[in-house]
Amino acid sequence: MSNIGGVIKSIRDIFRKDPGLSGDAQRIEQLGWMIFLKLFDDKDKEKEILDLKYKSPIPSELQWRNWAEDDEGITGDELINFVNNKLFPTLKELQVGHDDKLGVIIRNIFDGTNNYMKSGTTFRQAINKLNEIDFNSSKEHHIFNAIYEDILQGLATKKDTGEFYTPRAVTQFIVDMVNPQLGEKICDPACGTAGFLVCAIENLRKQVKNVTDRKTLQEDIVGTELKPLPFMLSVVNLITHDIEIPQIENTDALSRELTSIKQKDRVDIIVANPPFGGVVGDGMETNFPLNYRTKESADLFLILFIQLLKDGGRAGIVLPDGSLTGEGVKQRVRQKLLEDCNVHTIVRLPQSVFAPYATVNTNLIFFEKGKQTKEIWYYEHSLPEGYKAYSKTKPIRIEEFNDIKEWWFNRTESEIAWKVPIETIIERNYDLDIKNPNKVVEEVIYDRKAIISKIEKNQAKITDILNDLKALAQ
Repeated sequence: MSNIGGVIKSIRDIFRKDPGLSGDAQRIEQLGWMIFLKLFDDKDKEKEILDLKYKSPIPSELQWRNWAEDDEGITGDELINFVNNKLFPTLKELQVGHDDKLGVIIRNIFDGTNNYMKSGTTFRQAINKLNEIDFNSSKEHHIFNAIYEDILQGLATKKDTGEFYTPRAVTQFIVDMVNPQLGEKICDPACGTAGFLVCAIENLRKQVKNVTDRKTLQEDIVGTELKPLPFMLSVVNLITHDIEIPQIENTDALSRELTSIKQKDRVDIIVANPPFGGVVGDGMETNFPLNYRTKESADLFLILFIQLLKDGGRAGIVLPDGSLTGEGVKQRVRQKLLEDCNVHTIVRLPQSVFAPYATVNTNLIFFEKGKQTKEIWYYEHSLPEGYKAYSKTKPIRIEEFNDIKEWWFNRTESEIAWKVPIETIIERNYDLDIKNPNKVVEEVIYDRKAIISKIEKNQAKITDILNDLKALAQ
């Protein structure tokens, strides 16, 4: 692992010497588009061997091999000039046919991306370092994925960009429980850097037996991401996981009129951590029916998910406590969820799962569309023994979900699991923020004499202070 890890670390050290790059988000964006072009060119070379008619959507002079691959190639001002005045402007305005999906992806990526480097010599050093990685080598490929995830996690610990990253254990657990099958269309309408989709791909890959299966897998992974940086990173993530044409749309999933989503657009599975606590873009709520209009992104996403799922479709999503409770629109959204879908399981997570960049309490909600909810099982996931909280160095681990996986298929009530009938929920005005009724709270037997004696001592002190104050007042 050290090789690729070492290369990436060296590049980041080189970046620190360049006056144009400030902060991790910029360094990751810079590294991201460089990796993208190198990765894309490595894949292009492979495709050209397999298909003599294949032609890359990237114009020849802008292909990595023709300006970056030669370690003795252009450098200094000539390199900066080429990147800023030729490479970026051409790729931002890339002329592509309507059905050239890869071309559209390239244009979208460069439309939202920048070159921050100002020194052509440090830039050349970084390029030469990156040339040490061969993305077509399966050995390196696997290692790169691990490093890449590390980069994404590093980004997630920055407060302003934290929304990109859901802890790997959480995405893995959700995907394991929703259990996607080959041939089912899997969607994440707020896909960030594609963590959920990659988990799904890894689960499905075990089911691939032949070329037809592989083609099915390629076509069944779809997502949407609005922000330029996570969009680019999601594309890189999927390409490194052998998705030749990532079907990630660079748009706001809420920007589509709800009623325009018809049967042909529907999916079998949704796995997602929709943005919450956020306010939706101007006018986005008007795409939704009047009684569900709100500025709270998580609530609109929930309505979107219900609309996007086929009958019988399954979902596993992350929602904050704030979405489980509240009056008005929030209540109507929950009512729709419980009437249109069978919400069978809610896993309550400890507060610090998304630490350090979000401290809200979160829940994992699992539901199936097309049946009404009759009862909801709750399961309280607690911190491991000895932990006060999760942190960057002590994140939640997939092993911690072993108990709940065992419980999942053989459910019984216990100190950490309880069942709530729909009647109770309706009585509570569809409030789903239901505390654990089975939690054993240890009763403390107070020593009454000790308490009386303490109160008497305090009373005596108060009397003394009062007497002093009265004396001063006279």
